[in-house]
Amino acid sequence: MAESRLEQYIESRKRKLEKLKEMGVNPYPYKFERTHTSKKIKEEFDKVGEKPEGNVSVAGRLVAFRELGKISFGHLQDQEGQIQVVFKKDELGDKFKLLKLVDVGDFLGVTGPVFKTNRGEISVLAKDWELLTKSIRPLPEKYHGIKDVELKYRKRYLDLIMDRESFETFIKRTQITKSLREFLDSKGFLEMETPILEKVYGGAAAKPFITHLNHLDMDVYLRISLEIPLKKLLVGGYERVYQLGKSFRNESIDTTHNPEFTELEIYWAYTDYNDMMKLTEDMFKYVADKVIGKRKFTFRGHEVKLDKFDRITMSDAFKKYAGEDFTTWTLEQLVEHIEKEKIPYEGKLDRAEAIDTLWKYYVEDNLIDPVFAIDYPWETTPLCKYHRSKPGLIERAELFISGMEFANIYSELNDPIRQKELFEEQAKERAHGVDTAQPYDEDFLEALEIGMPPASGFGMGVDRFVMLMLEKDSIKDVILFPFVK
Repeated sequence: MAESRLEQYIESRKRKLEKLKEMGVNPYPYKFERTHTSKKIKEEFDKVGEKPEGNVSVAGRLVAFRELGKISFGHLQDQEGQIQVVFKKDELGDKFKLLKLVDVGDFLGVTGPVFKTNRGEISVLAKDWELLTKSIRPLPEKYHGIKDVELKYRKRYLDLIMDRESFETFIKRTQITKSLREFLDSKGFLEMETPILEKVYGGAAAKPFITHLNHLDMDVYLRISLEIPLKKLLVGGYERVYQLGKSFRNESIDTTHNPEFTELEIYWAYTDYNDMMKLTEDMFKYVADKVIGKRKFTFRGHEVKLDKFDRITMSDAFKKYAGEDFTTWTLEQLVEHIEKEKIPYEGKLDRAEAIDTLWKYYVEDNLIDPVFAIDYPWETTPLCKYHRSKPGLIERAELFISGMEFANIYSELNDPIRQKELFEEQAKERAHGVDTAQPYDEDFLEALEIGMPPASGFGMGVDRFVMLMLEKDSIKDVILFPFVK
């Protein structure tokens, strides 16, 4: 809508607002006694005929309005849908004239009986109505809506009004997160809260957001992961814990990444990564069955089924899709190959990042059906146990579906001596310019020295999980307020 035309609409609505005030009408009353939602009316009066019956009070945003002389038709939209309301001059008297000061976008409350029009539409016949909120700024045009994708993300409230599919997406998201909690609660896990602000960040190879705590005159970090404090809870005696909460990483923004994202992490004492892989598979199936009602999805251009979760070692995956087992190569060999093949990468490569670069280039896009890639080189994370039978590897698993990584699973490292050595290795990496290396965490080491039981751990980006469940290709479609420039 052109700016000059928009300004004219706004000025027109402001004049109506002033007129209402002059007439003694409060355009922003405090409450309205609603008896029925749109859905409840349609359910209770599904057998109604053309003769009005009953008496209901319904409220919502006026999203359509037609004036036809002595009768007007409108549609009120509430959280559950829409209901038609019919205004007749002979029923409303002077209040019918007041409709001239109403616009699409206003919130109305309507009271009256229910009937079915000759076209078969269940409607409310207004015996009385009340203005609940006067809208100053017009909605996008009904048949054009919001075509600018960036505008949809930036002004999500407009998107929710105009696009019912988008509105339903976030109801489904709420049901998905609720069902994740239900599953874990049913298994005896306790949901815990951990700090968002940390003196030492850790739990992932990521760049943090830095802020300043004025009272103590010190820099602190927004957490990049939930891992370290949840592991401390295992030290404290809890055996099954999880958290579903926000984490923050000062990195890329694209169709699969947002700097603020929702994460689920689980820690389970006396188990290993095999147990956690089984729990993960069961959890995915539980949510798919309960919320979506199916296990077959079309996601990122592929049909995938959640009936079976396979496993493949990183070594075998490289052999299958690249023809080489890069897990046995030195850093020099890896870098030489990357540069020779002109494989794109960013920053300074250590061995872990070199392997990850080759993994993304050769393997990820081929992992379509659910599969756990397992048994990674030890350099890929400093928080995982050495493999019990494969020297140089760790007991790590990543779940891939349609070429996207969904979950990270470890047999968690609980040897404080080994953990100290790995933190020292990370410190050397940081000194050589690898800014995603883990900081040295003295307090966590002290906790491990007290003793953490053997345990498995799980981390998953919930936003990506919702993308899969709702078959969305962009993370911005499942985050209510994604970050946009």
